[in-house]
Amino acid sequence: QAHLVESGGGSVQAGGSLRLSCTPSEHVVGLRCRGWFRQAPGKEREGVAVIYGSFGAAVADSVKGRFTISQGDGEKFTYLEMNGLKPEDTATYFCAARDCGGWWRTFNPADYNYWGQGTQVTVSS
Repeated sequence: QAHLVESGGGSVQAGGSLRLSCTPSEHVVGLRCRGWFRQAPGKEREGVAVIYGSFGAAVADSVKGRFTISQGDGEKFTYLEMNGLKPEDTATYFCAARDCGGWWRTFNPADYNYWGQGTQVTVSS
């Protein structure tokens, strides 16, 4: 059972933009640490961006300056604004949530307990 639902994926040309949205179930809506991850065929899942409400946000070096993570409606929804998309950004993108515990800034998928089913992003050259 997916506790988060992603939307907004699609196919774009290189240089284009997309905005992904993540909607949590009632079961996980109170978990303030959220993240966006992606997985390309044959590759491991990697962290793209993480956020802890208004406390902090971070993006991976590979997307720095192009992707922005944010939240809306009192931290309920999580967004990933993707600009300047490249073919290497092609992947399935997943939203995830976790209990922050003692730290919030982690890009390790193993640290996240709840996941969505993913949304496909395809960037053509």
